[in-house]
Amino acid sequence: MKRRTFISQSVAASALLAFNQSALFANKPAAARLSFSTLGCPDWSFDEILQFAVTHRYQGIEIRGIQREMDLPKSPVFANPAAIEKAKAACSAKKLKIATLGSSCELHHADEKKRQENLDNGKRFIDLAAALGQVNVRVFPNSFVAGEDKQTTMDRIAAGLRTLADYANGTKVKVLMETHGQLVWTADVLAIMQQVNHPHAGLVWDFYNMWTVTKEAPATVYKALKPYIFHCHLKDSIKKDDKENYVLFGQGEGPAKEAITALKTGGYKGFYSFEWEKLWHPEIAAPDIALADFPDAFAKIWQQTANN
Repeated sequence: MKRRTFISQSVAASALLAFNQSALFANKPAAARLSFSTLGCPDWSFDEILQFAVTHRYQGIEIRGIQREMDLPKSPVFANPAAIEKAKAACSAKKLKIATLGSSCELHHADEKKRQENLDNGKRFIDLAAALGQVNVRVFPNSFVAGEDKQTTMDRIAAGLRTLADYANGTKVKVLMETHGQLVWTADVLAIMQQVNHPHAGLVWDFYNMWTVTKEAPATVYKALKPYIFHCHLKDSIKKDDKENYVLFGQGEGPAKEAITALKTGGYKGFYSFEWEKLWHPEIAAPDIALADFPDAFAKIWQQTANN
């Protein structure tokens, strides 16, 4: 073979190989972005939270509380514009994103005073999220009101979510209703989201909250709710004596692989956020154990879904 021909064919082969590799990686699902809820480390300072996240290969944090202060706008970390700018700079320096602020806002209350208090709380969190940048706010649906027609409660939840989404207009904030409390059946969640139909409204999908009650297959749930899911919670437990006993991720009875497969193959782009509820369940493992374990446990399941 002449040298010129050999070189020409070699270049062509290299180009074809590069093209095939490019096509392969173009079709490869994006790497997962991991975060953890600060429910798991209720006594850590903001600096400790950020350093732990970096050390253990997280890309973000979900802030539910800092040093047991659950009303985040009152936390010294976010108490004024200077503090907020300092927090933003600290996250930027460590290349971490605040994925979501976890409010305690509940949308189901029939009592007008309670309802307004909750909506006002949600708005305060939206203000903080807007000051922080492109950060979402989690709210709860949360329960069906005793003695009230179910649809009436659902209409109220939808109206509350729409009110908060309207309040977020002009910002980069989405108000995300978690699949939580008694609103865990896919049909009910979907009905509310279709009724709200707002660009600033979405869902936090906690597959485990749903599955423990409904036993609906995660793939079926995700297919129905996919357009609205912008954040997800992951956790695991073993049910004993009619009680959920939380265990390290992937060591329980929950269909974690099925949920992650649905998200991964469905093109989900948000954070996979580990919710270790240490604040509510002090008996479970310490955060330096559970939060350190999650990235490795998640990676094992992620690799198992590689060919799905």
